[in-house]
Amino acid sequence: MRCVVCKQGGLREGTATVTLERDGMILVFKRVPAEVCEVCGEEYVAEQTTARLLATVEEAAQAGVQVDIREYVAA
Repeated sequence: MRCVVCKQGGLREGTATVTLERDGMILVFKRVPAEVCEVCGEEYVAEQTTARLLATVEEAAQAGVQVDIREYVAA
């Protein structure tokens, strides 16, 4: 698959740092599995991984978290 941003690079397995903000809360996830463009560095996170991140954000919001940095842990 080619990168949809630069249209030149191929994608390779790697990791990303994902920052999500919601109603003033900020969560940073490190080492999230992603496909990364070899040319421009654009990162693509799988739908299933994104769903897990969003569920974690919901749990954090329920717990009253304001700012947090977490290592991504695969299921």
